[in-house]
Amino acid sequence: MIPEPLTVLYRDTHLIAIDKPSGLLVHRSGIDRHETRFAMQILRDQIGQRVHPLHRLDKPTSGVLLFALDADTARLTGPLFECHRVRKHYLAVVRGWTDAEGHIDYPLREILDAITDAKARDDKPAQTAITDYRTLGQTELPFPVGRYPSARYSLLELEPRTGRKHQLRRHMKHIFHPIVGDTTHGDGRHNRLFRDRFGSDRLLLHCRAMTLPHPVTGDALSIEAPLSADFAATLAHLSLPWP
Repeated sequence: MIPEPLTVLYRDTHLIAIDKPSGLLVHRSGIDRHETRFAMQILRDQIGQRVHPLHRLDKPTSGVLLFALDADTARLTGPLFECHRVRKHYLAVVRGWTDAEGHIDYPLREILDAITDAKARDDKPAQTAITDYRTLGQTELPFPVGRYPSARYSLLELEPRTGRKHQLRRHMKHIFHPIVGDTTHGDGRHNRLFRDRFGSDRLLLHCRAMTLPHPVTGDALSIEAPLSADFAATLAHLSLPWP
């Protein structure tokens, strides 16, 4: 159940940011043709004003989602994303024990959406994709998974340096530490363990903070989204503290 109204994290005359719940699409997509509710639509109706999405969050990802309140602000903000002046910080629970920190530089081929990317070329080469991570905590559970007698997990802070579709999920799969709850790029055995043991059936990926220069005033802007109750409860089951 998606809560309404949506939680507004920041608002001025130019921008508005919400805490997007897991399970809510940002806008209409060919991947989920049956969906009838979208963050854009709900927020527009909630504030009585048109909104312009400035970036994407996958449907199962929660956290900071930023919109412009007019076309001019949207036009001014776009280059900030393109020039990597917008920094996003995520929390994720992944399979296995990761290094203390890491730098993933692995190009990704573009994933096209049947509706929003209908006019895009499907033969483009892989695009540069870079992600940095830092390990915040690790745990080992006495539950056998596959051929292993126990299960190990890490809590990471992820910072994408580029903005490719599904970048964090695909990058973590690439280094053999898929995000728990990822039904597309993850490990079904560990996803089942979390569902059965902890009642967690969501992707454990949350955009907890975004920083950028305000596109109109130039002031430094920092927006944070608290962990949802279900994500926080799962971390408590794992005895993993979070910042």
